[in-house]
Amino acid sequence: MTLMRQEASETWQRIQQQIDSNGSLYAEVAERIRIFDPAFVYIVGRGTSDHAGVFARYLIEVELGVVVAAAAPSVASLFSRQLKLQRALVLLISQSGRSEDILAQARAAKQSGALVIALVNDISSPLAALADYAVPLLAGPEKAVAATKSYLCTLAAILQLVAHWKQDAALLGALTSLPQALQSVLAQPAQLQLPHLQQLRHCVVLGRAFGYAISREIALKIKEVCGIQAEAFSSAEFLHGPVSLLNQPLTLLNVALEDESTAAHQVQIREVKKRGAEVVTLHSTLADIHPRLQPLLLMQRFYLDIEAIAVAMGKNPDAPVGLNKVTITL
Repeated sequence: MTLMRQEASETWQRIQQQIDSNGSLYAEVAERIRIFDPAFVYIVGRGTSDHAGVFARYLIEVELGVVVAAAAPSVASLFSRQLKLQRALVLLISQSGRSEDILAQARAAKQSGALVIALVNDISSPLAALADYAVPLLAGPEKAVAATKSYLCTLAAILQLVAHWKQDAALLGALTSLPQALQSVLAQPAQLQLPHLQQLRHCVVLGRAFGYAISREIALKIKEVCGIQAEAFSSAEFLHGPVSLLNQPLTLLNVALEDESTAAHQVQIREVKKRGAEVVTLHSTLADIHPRLQPLLLMQRFYLDIEAIAVAMGKNPDAPVGLNKVTITL
């Protein structure tokens, strides 16, 4: 068994540990956020952590109505600009907590008077020390280059934090069943299989809202472990230009969630099918699950599927050529 598959398969246990260990911390942080009453949220992250930030943006804006902005970390690290963040909740997402551009953002945010919260896997890191609150992701060591459990643990932590901030009893209750739901996904049949990707040089991943948020991570993993060029688009934006890609044969991965975006997304999927796209649908197969948890279940199945495809293609998903586990950026 590859490390990637092993680590992805233990996600449910890690999230159970997170739920068991962090409950009082989430409540404390959420109370501090309500008192601070941020004018907006400013999210900082790179790579997979940045993709988790896109999920956080949709969740915070949809559930709380607070404006969210994504950071450009180079502004602080390379251009040495001090942003006006005194009314901001700054949410920093990092596995290692050691990348200098993320640390520069944390220092600048603190100097501006922002409320700084770090979601970090290494609680002994410099980032955890800088933050007003450090929320441990508790994903455990992740040795495979392609992140799996750490991404899902980050989404779970974001869900917990927002549910406590909003004091949303329904979402908090649903989250208690998340580990069991993730475990059940391990035994489900594959949705994405070798014939779907084997002959491809490029593909497109389409989702809407929360589906688009995880589409970015799906596209990254296809690139990382299979060496196939993959690009993620919101299905609403795809018709504004990129649809011209359908002038040639193209495979689209349809990230299908059952939530408020479903009807609008299905209209766009029907349109690309009409224009000749080959569409492969990825979805959450569990009934009666809270819609905000569906993205995590879909990703759990996808991680197992893409690992199996990479192995079948003769690739090593644990150590893709040219990639390192920790990337240091300035």
